[in-house]
Amino acid sequence: MKQKFALLALLASTMALTGCAGIDAPPGRSAGDEPLENTYWKLVTVGERQAVAVTETREAHLVLHAEEARLAGSTGCNRMMGGYELDGDQLSFGQLATTMMACPGDVMEFEREFLDALGDVASWQVEGESLTLVDGEGEARVRFEAVHLY
Repeated sequence: MKQKFALLALLASTMALTGCAGIDAPPGRSAGDEPLENTYWKLVTVGERQAVAVTETREAHLVLHAEEARLAGSTGCNRMMGGYELDGDQLSFGQLATTMMACPGDVMEFEREFLDALGDVASWQVEGESLTLVDGEGEARVRFEAVHLY
């Protein structure tokens, strides 16, 4: 009986200590934050401009695929792909390629702003389900929200 009680006490104290320690999140993230990589990030704003939605096209978004350090996504008009480099909170995109479909003029203008902003990115921040890409001057350039596909 004493052995069972001692084992139960040891188990309870271990659980209590583990609960106090909490779950360790990777550097730059809190436990409730979405991961930067392998998350579908829907574009919300570029600078102060709201993302443009066009009927019958994919919404502007990106996914950073960790395994190959590859970006895939859409500008809201054309598909985009390319590489990226991630080092802690530092993030940069290599040359991005896009398909060459024509869209209305305001959509094409927004696409150019989006691609230009991605070229200026120096770091990133995730807070909950929001991703902000920041330039070298510390200015928020692009904002996304996580979308759960299932």
